[in-house]
Amino acid sequence: MAEEIPQEVRVRYPKKGEILGIVEEKCGGAHFKVLCTDDKIRLCRIPGAMKRSLWIDLDMIVLVRPWEAQPDDRGDIIAKYKGPEADELRKRKLINF
Repeated sequence: MAEEIPQEVRVRYPKKGEILGIVEEKCGGAHFKVLCTDDKIRLCRIPGAMKRSLWIDLDMIVLVRPWEAQPDDRGDIIAKYKGPEADELRKRKLINF
């Protein structure tokens, strides 16, 4: 039997002005309702340049950049986290979902 070597996971952490969240509902047209770590539900969209390359499902952990005009209500989804990346965020206690 071969021993499994733990793989190092590269994770994009939130920068200033960015928030982690979990997708709660698909609203159509690349829009989603996201519950953010600051306990606010935002209507978030996938920006035009990323629409074809960023596929989002329910209960997926995402990185949100709130809009300057409506920071409490709207935002853009700029990244998503898959299994090992989300586990790393949980391990570092950045999310509690």
